[in-house]
Amino acid sequence: MIRNFLTVLLATATIQATAAECGFSDWSKYQDTKLYKHNALPAYLFHTSSVKVDADGAPNAYHPDDTKLHCTKGVGFKGLDCPANAGYPNQTWWPSVLVIDTNNPSLPYIQKAPSEFAGFFVSQTSLFDASKEKNNPERFVDSRNIPYLVFPREFHKLAGTGSMGDFGYATNLTNGKTSAFIVAEIGPRKAKLGEMSIALATSLGGENPNPRTGAGSPKGKFLFVVFPKSKTTPSWPLTSAQIAEKVKPLILEIGGSTALDACK
Repeated sequence: MIRNFLTVLLATATIQATAAECGFSDWSKYQDTKLYKHNALPAYLFHTSSVKVDADGAPNAYHPDDTKLHCTKGVGFKGLDCPANAGYPNQTWWPSVLVIDTNNPSLPYIQKAPSEFAGFFVSQTSLFDASKEKNNPERFVDSRNIPYLVFPREFHKLAGTGSMGDFGYATNLTNGKTSAFIVAEIGPRKAKLGEMSIALATSLGGENPNPRTGAGSPKGKFLFVVFPKSKTTPSWPLTSAQIAEKVKPLILEIGGSTALDACK
């Protein structure tokens, strides 16, 4: 597993000079979450115990038949999440989550055969592959397979927090599980920090995390390190393995896992 590879690599790093020092100082605050900026490098960290799982970008995230069901009490869902959580059909902001049908702009586009997920809407992410058509699910970052972090819209607007495509590293301080990640989505304006993809939630200890109900989400206290201005050109597409490779030197540069242990 990529996660285990990263953990072993960082644990065996031989950085001596500042190994026992955190290297991060008070910087700013978002809602009730304190942000700590690295003293010398373009990196910051924060802690949170709040976790929300985001299905956006998965080709089977939302299905039109599910609009008839209650989000948390309904049964027989086809999609990973409830269309109401994408703002459809009763909110005006659904086009920021679901791709519009250009032949009928009042409706979301529905995937056609021979697509594996024909009948599902196309769910967007803020990070995307501009070389692919807007109605192609492969244009977006698949929550099922890619560990990504969501930035609340107000947080994204703060100077220095970074951009879509930047990289980071997450640690569940309760169970020790870790994962590299990419910043791939802008969420609700005043949401809490800690929203993540299905893949990242799984890597941090979740068991079949359910974006609709929250069941199976990882529990504990989490530490997130973000590296602003670390994105590649182009920023997408990347594989999980490539994300992990990009994060390795960034973590080692700030002192490896030993330095992060001092930031708990």
